[in-house]
Amino acid sequence: MKSEIILYKTLPKDLLKQLNDHFTVHQHQLKAEMDTSFYKDLEKAEGIIGSKLQVDRALLDRAPHLKIVTNMSVGYDNLYIEELTKRGIMATNTPDVLTDTVADTVFGLLLATARRIPEMDRFVKVGDWKENIGEHLYGVDVHHKTLGIIGMGRIGTAVAERAHFGFKMDIVYHNRSTNTYADENLQAEYVTLQKLLKVSDYVLVMAPLVRETVKLIGQKEFDLMKESAIFINGSRGELVDEMALVQALVAKKILAAGLDVYEQEPVSKNSPLLQLKNVVTLPHIGSATAETRYQMAKLAVENLVSGLTGNRPPTIINPEVLTQD
Repeated sequence: MKSEIILYKTLPKDLLKQLNDHFTVHQHQLKAEMDTSFYKDLEKAEGIIGSKLQVDRALLDRAPHLKIVTNMSVGYDNLYIEELTKRGIMATNTPDVLTDTVADTVFGLLLATARRIPEMDRFVKVGDWKENIGEHLYGVDVHHKTLGIIGMGRIGTAVAERAHFGFKMDIVYHNRSTNTYADENLQAEYVTLQKLLKVSDYVLVMAPLVRETVKLIGQKEFDLMKESAIFINGSRGELVDEMALVQALVAKKILAAGLDVYEQEPVSKNSPLLQLKNVVTLPHIGSATAETRYQMAKLAVENLVSGLTGNRPPTIINPEVLTQD
């Protein structure tokens, strides 16, 4: 008899076939409140594959046969890893395959914000380009400036490579530990968070969302930044106090912001961030290219198949469960 799994994400046909070849697949749509059919299938499921579902103690109590949870994303703040590990349930994610794509998006967001590209695009399209562009519409340079990266993991490092090699930028960073590769190859400098905020022309947040990083950037941090600084968030919206960001932008304590993530997603149409000309907004599309999303889905399927056929998933988050009795 095939193992039963829950899929709550749309997959390419070939990957869906791969799952159907191995398992009995129950497909669901992710909702704020999952319906009774989901929980009925959950009672029998040995695997779950998708992204953003809150896998907490309450959900796990209703999944007595669960062996693996496969997140189709690099982040896994929706997974209660400690609880999963305690119950001997494997957790996986999809790192690496999206690193370069997200780094491209983040750097594109930085450039768009610095050079006011979306604003200038609208300027041309509505027919306001009648004379030479005046100083009030100038952007700012990116090359040879200082980029401060909060969170020098895979993606932070990939952004730093683009900044160092492509734009001759100086790199400072703050991380849980030093990054030897960045130090030696990108001439990056490990600094305190306070120093990073004070010296950076561009402040990029790429840290993971954990208890310690919720609202990591607030009024105190914005007050430390240069008035000419541009703030970029490509990680998670919850790392930033959004009202403090709005206040900093309105009061001109910082120059501008570029955002791909928000405290609430989708961002409310009434958010003051959407009314500010010096904010560039994207709809959380860091990894959203056809090629990368396919590779993420492929790796997620590989993780699930491996975990339920007695093999080690390629990107397991909690490998200690493999040695539990």
